[in-house]
Amino acid sequence: MSLRIENLTKRYDRTLAVNSVTLEIGPAETLALLGPSGCGKSTLLRLIAGLEPPNEGHILMGDKDLSGVPPQNRNIGMVFQDYALFPHLNVGKNIAFGLVELGLPRDTQRRRVGELLEMVGLSGSEQRRIHELSGGQQQRVALARALAPKPEVLLLDEPLSNLDQALRETLKIELKMILNQLKMRSIYVTHDQTEAITMGQRVAVMRQGQLEQVATPDRLREAPKNVWLAEFLGHRNIFSEQQLKQAKGIQVQGPAILRTDLISLGGDVVAEVMSHENHGNLIQIELLIPSWQLSVQWEGFTREVPSDIYPGKSLTLQIPNDAWVEIGQR
Repeated sequence: MSLRIENLTKRYDRTLAVNSVTLEIGPAETLALLGPSGCGKSTLLRLIAGLEPPNEGHILMGDKDLSGVPPQNRNIGMVFQDYALFPHLNVGKNIAFGLVELGLPRDTQRRRVGELLEMVGLSGSEQRRIHELSGGQQQRVALARALAPKPEVLLLDEPLSNLDQALRETLKIELKMILNQLKMRSIYVTHDQTEAITMGQRVAVMRQGQLEQVATPDRLREAPKNVWLAEFLGHRNIFSEQQLKQAKGIQVQGPAILRTDLISLGGDVVAEVMSHENHGNLIQIELLIPSWQLSVQWEGFTREVPSDIYPGKSLTLQIPNDAWVEIGQR
């Protein structure tokens, strides 16, 4: 049973927050929803959860249209950026909240709470108060609470953004393991590209309320759909149609990107070093290719680069044809 979003649209007065979004998430898939702040990611999540009504479109769980179904009846779990735990309840009661709402027997509730606390690494913490927990522990409790009723879909809205970097890395790995273990359908909202690529089996990139591209992490990095996406994803060698028309010996039309991960030293393309920067084991070099009249950014391991590198030094590059990827306009 899949979750399908069809032509979903949300307006706030004259602001089009979500613009005709169509998307399908498989039964055991984690989809990362990536984009800059204000692009509509969190609004889309709230529409799916039923916390906001759409102006147009449908949310379908299998053959069931969730339009008009209240949030508590959608069987959707949600983990918020600020955890949204109940401060007056202890850890066990926070996690059991949805189970109480379902009217499950107390023995069942206790057993389920114990299972989830073990899963998130907080066994024996049932009686602890929320204010006694660290940020990472609170996020684990929030995840356990969302998972308690065994939802069909888990929605995670920037769940790690309030944590320090080291803890984010740890919890990111743990969270991915939990989602893989449960084989749960989930949507993970983030503005962090590394998180999106780590968490998502596919990544959907949003911009100004619209989906720009939905692809596997590898496909997204290797072949962004347009110039905006290429820039957003950090590609440094983006060339316009005019630039490529002026270059000699390049058999692609613009705009296009040149994938630096496919370039190596020691080929038949002559380049001149313009500048270079050392970054630990990596070195970034700006190269001028006279025959193309183009400046190219290249990054490689220090061990690959001649030790006597300096501005003006000549190098040769191996640039395969498939290093060029044609893309669309903005």
